[in-house]
Amino acid sequence: MKLQRLLSLTRKAIDEFSMIEEGDRIAVGISGGKDSLTLLYALGELKKFYPKRFTVEALTVSLGYENFDLSGVQELCEKLEIPYTVVNTEIAKILFEELHEEHPCSLCARLRKGAFNQKAMELGCNKIAYAHHKNDVVETFLMSLILEGRIHTFSPVTHLERTGLTLIRPLIYVTEPEVKGFRYRYDLPVVKNPCPVDGYTNRQYAKNLIASMNQEHPGALERMFTAILNGDLPDWKERIPTDRQGRPRSFFSNCSK
Repeated sequence: MKLQRLLSLTRKAIDEFSMIEEGDRIAVGISGGKDSLTLLYALGELKKFYPKRFTVEALTVSLGYENFDLSGVQELCEKLEIPYTVVNTEIAKILFEELHEEHPCSLCARLRKGAFNQKAMELGCNKIAYAHHKNDVVETFLMSLILEGRIHTFSPVTHLERTGLTLIRPLIYVTEPEVKGFRYRYDLPVVKNPCPVDGYTNRQYAKNLIASMNQEHPGALERMFTAILNGDLPDWKERIPTDRQGRPRSFFSNCSK
């Protein structure tokens, strides 16, 4: 995927769900993976010409693993002219040495998000951005359906009542294969996840399930995403569809009257 397409899809999501307003200060969560680095690149380039001025802060919550080298991420942030902050924690030690958690993912996520949100507020940010893409939307939907018996997935925009922060997900129109292609085309400095349970999660199960479904029924992922998009799910704010130039489609109907 080329940068132009990434920016087009990112701006489409931002415009259709009103993710960014004038003067926003946005903290981007950087795990070191391909998804978060792609989001960082997209917002770093978009802020140069987006009509509503906004600033970006890159933020990594380090879990305390050794050999977690973030120097490449630092260099990318300097290239994009984005301030970069690393929050050092002992979350890994707490989970695996003190609590001896066999299924640590849920608790780990809560601890990471708490540290991330706290630092984002300290940096003066009013919004935080996660790098969930189109595949993540559908995977979460399937996990909720199969494992919880409910129709649910995360929304493009979520207001966090306890902190006052607004969470946005600008990559929801970008597929995982497109992210992978962008990573290799632009040589993003991906840092391997040192977590010992990486790849052994319910999300990986959903990912494999979707891959199988998409192979047997080509286009299944897109159709499921379209169903979610048009499904009037709770917490999904009203979408304003746009054309390829980013203009609301209602613009043309109004002009023809």
